[in-house]
Amino acid sequence: MDQTSPVELNFNHDDGQEFRPMRGLSNPHLQTMLPRVFRRRVNFKPHWQRLDMPDGDFVDLAWSEDPREASHKPRLVVFHGLEGSLHSPYAHGLMEAAQKRGWLGVVMHFRGCSGVPNRMKRIYHSGETEDGTFFLNWLSQRYGEMPTAAVGFSLGGNMLACLMAKQGVDCTLKAGVVVSAPLMLEQCCYHMEQGFSRFYQRYLLNLLKKNAARKLRSYPGTLPVDLRQLKGVRRIRDFDDLITSKIHGFADALDYYRQCSAMPLLPDIAKPTLIIHAKDDPFMDHHVIPDKASLPANIEYQLTSHGGHVGFVGGTLRKPEMWLEQRIPDWLTTYLDK
Repeated sequence: MDQTSPVELNFNHDDGQEFRPMRGLSNPHLQTMLPRVFRRRVNFKPHWQRLDMPDGDFVDLAWSEDPREASHKPRLVVFHGLEGSLHSPYAHGLMEAAQKRGWLGVVMHFRGCSGVPNRMKRIYHSGETEDGTFFLNWLSQRYGEMPTAAVGFSLGGNMLACLMAKQGVDCTLKAGVVVSAPLMLEQCCYHMEQGFSRFYQRYLLNLLKKNAARKLRSYPGTLPVDLRQLKGVRRIRDFDDLITSKIHGFADALDYYRQCSAMPLLPDIAKPTLIIHAKDDPFMDHHVIPDKASLPANIEYQLTSHGGHVGFVGGTLRKPEMWLEQRIPDWLTTYLDK
């Protein structure tokens, strides 16, 4: 795919669907960081629940309200990004937006991402769909059948796309939304090692290493490295080489990246899906933009000129607008409000 591909893939949208960045603040790095300024705190009281997994481990769930009292409501599941959580601005912002629509929202934290180390000799990764599949099945069994959609951000978006593709027509979700996802993991890895993107790599790698160190202190021997080796890791690729790939049965980081990239699986998604990506996303380049002709009719692809990585901040400084919190619920209304 050549460098001109992003321009050729623009779609026509109604005015309400277009993203317009905050005036004077369209820079991709500002767009990426601004949500942390405008969405500093969670504006609702989350209901926490621990879900035991079949292998003796657990994942933590953060609900927008007590699910026992809201089991009759449509459900919106949020899968966060690398080292994300309920406290990530995009996660609690969308949960609040879902709550205002009368939906029940829930963040399924990947193993070890709720602030409490997980017990077993595994963590999570971009293509790990088993926990998400177990959770979605448990959700309907525990609280009954209700229209359910899922939104995946960044790593969680790649995971969600893989999950929906693997399930095909049997997918239990009514619809899915994939935002700023690294659909070609190998190319995204190379991109994060260049230019200013190295700043983001350092930031994310530090979070990964802190989480891994916390796990090693709580459960020694659950990772294939010790604290000294962990301290010497300098790139996300090295982390995936030493830890992610070894834990989950891949030969190395590149084998993991090639087996778990969602891009080749997109044609297998059978349920309605919206994919949102910004051309100026500093975490990745044109390699993550699919060929329009390869996408099935049930996938709507929206490529914006601006937005950064999971940013998409519009409005004004006095009245900022978090575009994703309007765009995503608007699109999902067709599938949840029935």
